[in-house]
Amino acid sequence: MRFALLVSVFVVASCGLAYELIAAAQSSYLLGDSITQFSTVIGVYLFAMGVGSWLSKYITRDLPARFIEIEVMVGVLGGFSASGLFLAYASSAAPFKVILYGLVMLIGILVGLEIPLVMRLLEGEIRFKDLVSQVLSFDYLGALAVSLLFPLVLAPRLGMARTALLFGLLNIAVAIWSWTLFRTKVSRPRYLLALCLGSAVLLLGGFAGADKLTHLAEHQLYQDEMILAETTPYQRIVVTRWKDDYRLFLNGNLQFSSRDEYRYHEALVHPGLASLPWARKVAVLGGGDGLAVREILKYPNIQSVTLVDLDPAMTRLFRDAPILRRLNQDSLHSPKVKVIEADAFKWLDTHPEETFDFIVVDFPDPTNYALGKLYTNLFYRLLERHLVAQGRAIIQSTSPLYARKAFWTVVTTVESVGLNAAPYHVLVPSFGEWGYILVGRDSKEKLAAPPASIPVPTRFITPELWPALFTFPADMSRVPAEVNRLDNQQLVRMFESEWRQVIR
Repeated sequence: MRFALLVSVFVVASCGLAYELIAAAQSSYLLGDSITQFSTVIGVYLFAMGVGSWLSKYITRDLPARFIEIEVMVGVLGGFSASGLFLAYASSAAPFKVILYGLVMLIGILVGLEIPLVMRLLEGEIRFKDLVSQVLSFDYLGALAVSLLFPLVLAPRLGMARTALLFGLLNIAVAIWSWTLFRTKVSRPRYLLALCLGSAVLLLGGFAGADKLTHLAEHQLYQDEMILAETTPYQRIVVTRWKDDYRLFLNGNLQFSSRDEYRYHEALVHPGLASLPWARKVAVLGGGDGLAVREILKYPNIQSVTLVDLDPAMTRLFRDAPILRRLNQDSLHSPKVKVIEADAFKWLDTHPEETFDFIVVDFPDPTNYALGKLYTNLFYRLLERHLVAQGRAIIQSTSPLYARKAFWTVVTTVESVGLNAAPYHVLVPSFGEWGYILVGRDSKEKLAAPPASIPVPTRFITPELWPALFTFPADMSRVPAEVNRLDNQQLVRMFESEWRQVIR
């Protein structure tokens, strides 16, 4: 019995940490600002475990039965935690943070009850000093195991919903194992067995139908028909359709609408490339959808395009899915295009010999610190080193209307590394006013000068638009801003704060 209970400690410790990580990851995915979400979720969870440990002293009778019941409750609540949080966020039936922290508190209290009860069950089997050391050793080993398996294996392969349900089933397995050990010592053994088996069936059903639960929540979140959905180690990719409008969402954030993406991507490419008739070599950082590459390939003088995108699933979808291939006009199949699956920051740092005539920087907005590093002075210093002497780059830089201070922070950060910056903006109906920065070593005036013509077909951008593009009205005009550095990442918090005011 002693070994069986110590193995149970290993399992319940693994499950407890897994639910903590899942709640923190879910809140970070849904609410942004990963540091704040992980800190608050972990803090509340640890506090709740302390409350549970304190409350355990009030459990004085039928300890094996109480332990089995607690395992069942933890298994069901923790198992359905990921799906439940996603459904709660999508339905907006109640304040999401109340549900999040209420669930974290409840699971934490139940998990906090587990170890004290196990120690009391083992009290007569092991000397106290050995009891404490062995129980805590198995507890910490379980935490180590799940801290490695969760990010490296389980979450990427199973997704959040199935990972939570898997750990819920492990809790039920501990409950059933405990029932076999103590069935002659508990009151109402048949009730406890029925409780365990019923919960196991419920969780197995949830595991089998996890995709349906996720799709149900996403249909509420996205409204339109989902035609493609994939969870990768880096993000959740969803493509929706309404009539002839296809939309791409990454982690719930709109990336483009097929009805007006041409405005966004023409503005991302042509204000820079139209003035570089000598350009031969181009890089696209991010932009795994191939839409910026489509615009670049219109120029016959371009000989090579290097696309650096972190997520292989992104480029695979836009290379292979017929609907998406039509959008980017098979740009990712062009022999001129080389796709590199890598972190753009690391790739620039480790390939100093690569220089380009023109670089497009098309990253998602800085909604978390992993993305925020791509908007720091250190990244722009790397970018500057990869531009030829007369080269230029264009950086998508969020909305100067809805995230005004964040936009001008990016401009200030670019200028801090010695590059000149000519910011401009366009109206993209699905986004609203959107901002870009044309950068290079030429003067700001030269950067912003309109080309004599745009030598390729466009639907939106023309030289006549230049004065309007580079002129900012009063409500988008420059405001004082500080440099965004890797060690402070102020842009992420600023961006989140400004957008929260828009969508609240």
